[in-house]
Amino acid sequence: MDKNKRFGPLEEDTTKVILDCISDGVFTIDYNWEITSFNRAAEEITGISKKEAMGRHCWEVFRSNMCEEDCALKKTMEEGKPFISSSAYIINSDKKKISITASTSLLIDGNGDVIGGVESFRDHSLVEKLRKELSSNFQMEDIVSNAFAMKNIFNILPQISDSDSSVLIEGETGTGKELMARAIHNMSHRKDKPFIAINCGALPDTLLESELFGYKKGAFTNAVKDKPGQFSLADGGTVFLDEIGDTSAAFQVSMLRVLQEHEYTPLGGINKEKTDIRIIAATNRNLAERVEKNKFRQDLYYRINVIRLTLPPLRQRMEDIPLLVERFIDKLNLRQGKLIQGIDQTVLSAFMSHPFPGNIRELENIIEHAFVLCTEGIITLKHLPGFLSQGSAPGCDQNDDPVKSAQTKLIMDALTHNNYNRNAAARSLGIHKSTLFRQIKKLGITL
Repeated sequence: MDKNKRFGPLEEDTTKVILDCISDGVFTIDYNWEITSFNRAAEEITGISKKEAMGRHCWEVFRSNMCEEDCALKKTMEEGKPFISSSAYIINSDKKKISITASTSLLIDGNGDVIGGVESFRDHSLVEKLRKELSSNFQMEDIVSNAFAMKNIFNILPQISDSDSSVLIEGETGTGKELMARAIHNMSHRKDKPFIAINCGALPDTLLESELFGYKKGAFTNAVKDKPGQFSLADGGTVFLDEIGDTSAAFQVSMLRVLQEHEYTPLGGINKEKTDIRIIAATNRNLAERVEKNKFRQDLYYRINVIRLTLPPLRQRMEDIPLLVERFIDKLNLRQGKLIQGIDQTVLSAFMSHPFPGNIRELENIIEHAFVLCTEGIITLKHLPGFLSQGSAPGCDQNDDPVKSAQTKLIMDALTHNNYNRNAAARSLGIHKSTLFRQIKKLGITL
């Protein structure tokens, strides 16, 4: 094979005219990774003229994140196969980051000989800008949701963050209680101070109190010097007490004093210490029921329940699954240096028919499992864990739109729960009744 072989003059002229007429940037390289052609769209997207680009190494011109980690064109040259729509970015001549999708292939002459590589790329800056503007309507800090119940929380979250009042976050395991607590902290005037999370259910009373309050030298065996607690280290910030419903009555008394007097006594100490912290507590239990059964102090309940947020389980916000999947794929692509593009329709149908007892955390673990088995392209059923890889639940028509099915189920559940009173159903969904009527008509729901 002659590596120096090129197309004939007439063929080159025709190819140049065709390439200059398309809106995608296109360039070719030889075996030395030097640019041998550079079309007009490539000039416009990069801000670099053809004269400047020709003969230079491609990574000198594009300065793409793919050049640093996972070059699609390099894979094509090494493996002899094309790669389609790899998401990436380049740095243009004004040093601005341009979002692109790229496709690569071998460059073959009229005799079928490989003479280099070709890459086409499309400027997605406008699409990315619109996507961010759209996603901002469904996002608060690191939390994404399009569910009615979550939108109601988003609406009041800025006011909650501005306050210093205690917050109680209720919800099943895996619904994102700590993420919500961090969002409140990050939006508050305490954002530059520490955020410290403590799992109350994981520690016995003695260790939990020493962890939070600290201790003085000689307070117990091996206490050879003073140790500040998390309340001291978090001064001015926020302490998140997860699973507070699992704490003992003795610890609840100690916490009540902190909330009432804003002071505490380290273990083995004599003098009280002041603290300026905000308490955000969370539980996967029904604290009101535990109060009635005398398993949780009523006075502490009222102290931490100044503001209460209830996070719905994932099975009640199934319309969020596409948003969450996209978020997890973006995060794992960045962490693992992969170019997974999404999930196929059968996977989405399987997700929509799964009850997700582990909620959002379970969904994230499933996507991470799929990343182990899927190296590129689209996640399919074969990449899912065993209990999902056989497809969706019996009776689920995979030709249906799973998002539409989830929305229909949500509305029907609200109507059934409210004895088909549409006004009451609309209130429970957090929407105006006219919006509910439009959705019923749009989804073709027959009452």
